[in-house]
Amino acid sequence: MTASAVPAPRRLLFIGDSITDCGRREDPEGLGHGYVRLLAEHVATHEPTATVINRGISGDRVADLEARFDADCLDLTPDAVTIYVGVNDAWHRFTRGERITEESFAQGYRHLLEQLAAAVPAAPVVLIIPFVADIDEGAAQIHADLDGKVAIIRALASEHGHRIVDLEQMLTTAYAAGHTPATIAEDGVHPTPAGHRLIADAWLDAVGR
Repeated sequence: MTASAVPAPRRLLFIGDSITDCGRREDPEGLGHGYVRLLAEHVATHEPTATVINRGISGDRVADLEARFDADCLDLTPDAVTIYVGVNDAWHRFTRGERITEESFAQGYRHLLEQLAAAVPAAPVVLIIPFVADIDEGAAQIHADLDGKVAIIRALASEHGHRIVDLEQMLTTAYAAGHTPATIAEDGVHPTPAGHRLIADAWLDAVGR
């Protein structure tokens, strides 16, 4: 059997907050132990010439991604980019008293996408819709701020023609299968191992296996 042409090596970059980070800076492989590692294992099996890069940092908001976007994304000349950010822009309102307006959020998120369009126009961009699992009233109240920001991400994805990984739909499907909020994210925000698996599966469903 004649071997087919080997695909050109790709760099698949994931950037975001703690859900993406997931201990990657303490991991010798730099992948962490969350959904990015699960996707890296999938990629290693099905596209062994590709490299998965994790550039998540715990606590980051959209403004934090803007501040480091050159060094942690554009300068790495990625062939595909996944952005997972937004929950801290809402959650910190209730934990730290920091209120990020929808106007500021939209401006910052749009700036990220405009930079990608200018610097790596051929790179597919995937936007992950942030979620909160309503484990209690404290977690549920985050929706008062987050839902408007989710609507902005959806609108920007539509405007720019980017795919989304819809984690709100993921929750609906997971609850129908028997999951509870706590089995997906014990504090409502940070995924359990099962939660990370569901995120990875949702990404593969949206992007392609």
